Amino acid sequence: MSVPYPYSAGLAPAAVAVPDGACDCHIHAYDARYPAVPGARLLSPDATMQQYRAIQGRLGTQRAVLVTPSTYGADNRSMLSALAELGGQARGVAVIDGLETDAQLQALHAAGVRGIRFNLSLGVVNAVAQLEPLAARVAPLGWHVQLLMPPDQLVQISDVLARLPTPLVFDHMARIAPKQAGAHPAHALVLQWLGTGRAWVKLSGGYLVSEQRSVQDPALDGLARSFIDANPDRVIWGSDWPHASASAGMQPMPDDAHQIEQLAEWTRTDATLHRVLVQNPAALYGFPA
Repeated sequence: MSVPYPYSAGLAPAAVAVPDGACDCHIHAYDARYPAVPGARLLSPDATMQQYRAIQGRLGTQRAVLVTPSTYGADNRSMLSALAELGGQARGVAVIDGLETDAQLQALHAAGVRGIRFNLSLGVVNAVAQLEPLAARVAPLGWHVQLLMPPDQLVQISDVLARLPTPLVFDHMARIAPKQAGAHPAHALVLQWLGTGRAWVKLSGGYLVSEQRSVQDPALDGLARSFIDANPDRVIWGSDWPHASASAGMQPMPDDAHQIEQLAEWTRTDATLHRVLVQNPAALYGFPA
């Protein structure tokens, strides 16, 4: 895309001074060299790290966490290629299917991977039955398990989640819609696990749970702040660039400057913004303090 900020609406830089070491904890790389897995629902155009560096310049972030998207199943090559390109200022979250050898998992760790993702909403690789065995495989590496699932399913498998020997990371606001905040038992569970330090929440993909399909939806404010108030040391932020769901026509293309500006509104203070963008990602992903 020959535009100043590929896969991002708007032209203005973010009107927020982010702290040094700020991390965007949820991005994807798409690369036509690697085939989509059969049944994949999001088939994004190529999104490169050269393009993403323009987004970093716009936002003022320096660090990033690459997540293997559902498009590639358990093929992590696109994520790993981008991870190598970004170098020590990036970490990765992989998708595994349980067929990996210990040596292969160690190689992923050496490359910068610090967690595995279960996408139970759009993924075509993992099933709930794999949660415990795969978590047991990666726990000795100090990795976490990142989860994306409908709130009803979160409640249904809460006993399984509570038994996992790894930290839990719920991306995209735990898929809880603003109208479910305070009403759905999944919200209470996530707040409880945040409070005990058992879980983390990514303030990412707000436009996915908003009825307006916008991160500037005022209805998101209470939901985002409920997570921060539960435990500001267990909240991180991600842009979800390059917004594959927008490329697929599921919502308008987000303005990433507005996204990080909204985060500043949710965090309220410079100290909490620093926690969410710097201290917490350093603790979870092992970036230098």
